[in-house]
Amino acid sequence: MRLRLPEERPTEPPTGYKIAHPVLSQDGTRAGFTGVSLGGALPYGVLDEARCVYGLRHRAPHRRCDCGFHCVHDRTEAEALLCTAEHRAAVLLEVSVLGSYIRFERGFRYARQRVRTMTVGACACGAVAVALADAGWGRPGWRALQAMCAGCLRGRTSLSLAAFARLAGEGLRVQAGQGAANPAAGLGVSELVAEAALLQARLDWFQTQLARLEERGPQG
Repeated sequence: MRLRLPEERPTEPPTGYKIAHPVLSQDGTRAGFTGVSLGGALPYGVLDEARCVYGLRHRAPHRRCDCGFHCVHDRTEAEALLCTAEHRAAVLLEVSVLGSYIRFERGFRYARQRVRTMTVGACACGAVAVALADAGWGRPGWRALQAMCAGCLRGRTSLSLAAFARLAGEGLRVQAGQGAANPAAGLGVSELVAEAALLQARLDWFQTQLARLEERGPQG
């Protein structure tokens, strides 16, 4: 006698949350995502169907395999993954779980998904991101992107957040997360005094080095 899993028939697709890296196709005509773990080898679009990462011919999600899209129920739990060093440049996705799925305590493994919203974090410098720029790595045929502010782009291949949404299509909404519009904004008197003291210490050090060079003379 085979044990059958309970079936659900929701009136609306369940909502889940996950993190991923935004990617741009080599020819610059398509935008999508790549996962941060097992599924990272298979970039996917905003509306896409899961494929077995092991190349097996069964349909995902298979009960005896770990293939399929993965997400968690709780947004806070997905955001917590962005705190780790290897995931700092990833983005937060809100998705609709489509097709057949297997429910777990913390999330879903499922066949199809629609990415509804992508939330981009701050630039590495702390400022609000205005674009997605070449991250310096990728997958065959795809360049990985990361959030950057206008001051850090420095001529890199980049897309505005709106341009990424247009290329990705399917009604994707892209929004920028919180960041400091001006790194110096919001500093109190004590913080400014500390910054001034640090600058003065650096100036004193340079003056000491310059004095030593002058004492040695041209032959030093």
